[in-house]
Amino acid sequence: MSEQFGHLINRAYDEVKKYKELVLSDPYRLSYHLMPSVGFLNDPNGLIQYKGFYHVFYQWNPFGTMHGSKFWGHFSSPDLVHWQEEPIALAPTEWYDKDGCYSGSAVCDDGHLYLIYTGNVKGENGERETYQCLAVSTDGVNFEKKGPILRVPEGYTAHFRDPKVWKHEGQWYMVLGAQNLEEKGSAVLFTSPDLYQWEMIGGIAGAGINGLEELGYMWECPDLFPLNDQHILLISPQSLIKNGEMAQELFQSGYFNGEFLYETHQFKHGPFKLLDYGFDFYAPQTFKDIHGRTILFGWMGITNEIEQLQPTIPNKWLHALTMPRELQWRNGRIFQRPLEELQLLRNNEVLYKDIQMKQQAIQFEGIQGTSAELFIEFSPRECHDFQIDLRHEARLTYDDQTKEVTLYRRNIDNSGEQSRKCKIEGLSNLHFFMDESSIEIFINDGGEVMTARYFPKPEDHSITFEGDATFSITKWDLLQHKNEESSPQQELIFA
Repeated sequence: MSEQFGHLINRAYDEVKKYKELVLSDPYRLSYHLMPSVGFLNDPNGLIQYKGFYHVFYQWNPFGTMHGSKFWGHFSSPDLVHWQEEPIALAPTEWYDKDGCYSGSAVCDDGHLYLIYTGNVKGENGERETYQCLAVSTDGVNFEKKGPILRVPEGYTAHFRDPKVWKHEGQWYMVLGAQNLEEKGSAVLFTSPDLYQWEMIGGIAGAGINGLEELGYMWECPDLFPLNDQHILLISPQSLIKNGEMAQELFQSGYFNGEFLYETHQFKHGPFKLLDYGFDFYAPQTFKDIHGRTILFGWMGITNEIEQLQPTIPNKWLHALTMPRELQWRNGRIFQRPLEELQLLRNNEVLYKDIQMKQQAIQFEGIQGTSAELFIEFSPRECHDFQIDLRHEARLTYDDQTKEVTLYRRNIDNSGEQSRKCKIEGLSNLHFFMDESSIEIFINDGGEVMTARYFPKPEDHSITFEGDATFSITKWDLLQHKNEESSPQQELIFA
């Protein structure tokens, strides 16, 4: 460990120790989601299953609740439910990453774990340089940096980042998010025989490719992978043109589906589709586990004008990751499903069957809580309109005439409400995952999803139903089972 690395790591751990009690006292700390021990969290990085454990790395600024010079924090788990915090994986210590170890991915080769990430460098006058960099580990915990493996090619600005790497038939591939010299977003492909030497293939999607019009000035966090008989390209375009469903956020995350031809390096795809219609979802990344499942984590946050008003900031932390979701391809679209392992969190089941509701507002005994799972199944053609109010801070409505689902939440500054909408063909079921300050809603088996942070009064556990519908509801409390003993890594971080 270099002296510079050790000094910076110790400073980060000092922040964790200094604010540990304050952070843990926050009533908005989540029960079963991954969060920073202090400071600011954003993109999930380096998702992989390695030597029997699941690994989730993440963008982390331990020195404040805002974007800054990023580290890679690190969690591991045997089952995607019970997590422990590992030592810091990457810190901004070298000339090529001194202003941030930005997002990237992880791969395994010959028993070694490789992290491929973007090194960010800012000059005295604000000019930016970016380098794609490599680090390697033999144990999945301690990493040795190997330095830059790729520089920005001609035709692109320094907004060139977030490498996602995979192997196909003995060849390595890398897709990067980019901005061309016309300041339009694109995804750029490279190949390599060994992870060190890379050859540029070129843009595979972006403005002017496959008839696509402009879609944001920069594409972040690209991810290209097979899903059933499709190839999926995830992207997070910045500054979308405000029209139709895209008007809801400037920064969105979504996908193209189609066919990637390895022989010609062409990606033939259809239109851009959103992955999540809620308030707080960005920068998703996927990986495939040993069971063949494609699993996604996203950042349960977004950078906008209200970010710095969130009430966790006085308690020295901000943002979280989504729960892990399995992706499936059905009926011409991505379905997102809660992982089966999350059922391990269930306690205290409550069931109400065949409720016939005629516009009255109802609260059911035992259907309340702050950290809970709700599954609501509607009788066919018996849901004309429906509303569920969550702790007087958020509510979801369905209008059968317009076929719209709308999620409302109270503005953080109490100035009114915000809303987000999505269109569906009809409502068959709703699957809610509530945590102390988050909601993830899976509509019609996950054909659509809405994700949000919200901040109810901690003492308010109420859940209210209203509308004209016939349905059954099952509710479970969701309780995270803490390890009885701290791991050596946890003792290192929290001692």
